Amino acid sequence: MEVEVPVVNGGVENGHITSEDHVEALDGNDNEQQLTSISVDEGRIFRKAKRRLKKSPSKELQDQTGNGIALQTVKEKNLRRSRTGNRGLPKKGGGGGKGTWGKAGEIYEENDKDCRDINDPNYDSETQGDYLVKTVTPMLSGQDLLEVLRPIVQEFFEHGDTKEVLAYLSNLNIQEDNLHHVPALAVTMALEGKADHKEMTSVLLSDLRGKKLLTEEELSFAFDHLLNSLRDLSLDTPDAPLVVGQFIARAVADDCLPPKFLQEFQASVDCDFSKKALERAALLLNMKHGISRLDNIWGVSGGTRPVKQLSKKMIMLLKEYLSSKDSAEAITCIQELAVPHFHHELVYEAAVIVLEAADRNAAEQMGKLLKLLLDAAIITSYQLNTGFERAFDALPDLVLDVPFAYQLMEQFGDVCVREGAMSLLLRNKVPVRGRKRFVSEGDGGRVKEY
Repeated sequence: MEVEVPVVNGGVENGHITSEDHVEALDGNDNEQQLTSISVDEGRIFRKAKRRLKKSPSKELQDQTGNGIALQTVKEKNLRRSRTGNRGLPKKGGGGGKGTWGKAGEIYEENDKDCRDINDPNYDSETQGDYLVKTVTPMLSGQDLLEVLRPIVQEFFEHGDTKEVLAYLSNLNIQEDNLHHVPALAVTMALEGKADHKEMTSVLLSDLRGKKLLTEEELSFAFDHLLNSLRDLSLDTPDAPLVVGQFIARAVADDCLPPKFLQEFQASVDCDFSKKALERAALLLNMKHGISRLDNIWGVSGGTRPVKQLSKKMIMLLKEYLSSKDSAEAITCIQELAVPHFHHELVYEAAVIVLEAADRNAAEQMGKLLKLLLDAAIITSYQLNTGFERAFDALPDLVLDVPFAYQLMEQFGDVCVREGAMSLLLRNKVPVRGRKRFVSEGDGGRVKEY
């Protein structure tokens, strides 16, 4: 029985029906595979399902190579497996992962056998042998030594305690060949300092020699180094030869240097700066009572001066300012006194001089000077207020010598307010002398309070 079979997109060949899609596949494979057959049974069409084989990425990669160049697919690009084909060992022996220390129960002993710190949790006293722990202090020399010594000397100029400096130096591991840098650096830094810094440096050299931290030979070598460096030191400090000569004379007077030091160097030096320094030292040592006078070669300055002496110097410079009207010279003299804690005395003496002068020009000049000192931060507002308040409290005694002291103080206060040297609050504190008048004789001479 023959049945007409409708074929969609296909054909019939030898009693078999083929689909057009499958024929195209066969044409692509050079007819090496048989046609997919469709059996006809009772008017029904049965087709075999086409199964497409999946290829591995590596095979796909081999199929897509051409001319020796591999065309990488998207799947191969995003693979997480190693492209080299070599599989590495797991991290931490398989005990890896975030926040883990390795496999449970595993002990790392290669770093624990040399543990000698008793505070280390891995320390085991039974496995440790006998050992000795020593504190090693590095040897200082050259530039490293100067960097350590410089802040020590600067701090010494602030407190002036030689014992603290000796304690610092005793803890340093300084080579014997570099001990001369200690006095040489101290003298070099004192050249640009004040008179009290030079005095403290001379005392420091004497204590270093007295405590036997330095020998005469080391001090001699230090001053020899300074004499050879005077040409360079004179560039920053023009009077360096004279100051170094005074240091040498003071060191000889304090028995830090032998007297033959001058004789030996005077015959051997050729530098003019060194000769000038040695001549200055010889002149100071050969003068009458030179050894005793060298104790005050730097003078007495700063807070070590007596109060009366400071007061006299302040009065002298203020009166000289009123006569010369040179404010720059007055400011320089005030700074040379080096007593910032005692500037309230300067303000007090200025107010007293104005009251005794009873001159408006003197009041205006003094007000301008106080304004300049306040703007230059030489006198603080606290010292200024303290000085004026002391003058206000002294008015009852000053009025005995200056009858119009209260009126003159009010005028001086107005001038200072106009110049900007006094605040309105302080101006209002200027005392006013109370008026006293007697009533009639019938009151028995009783003074009526006004």
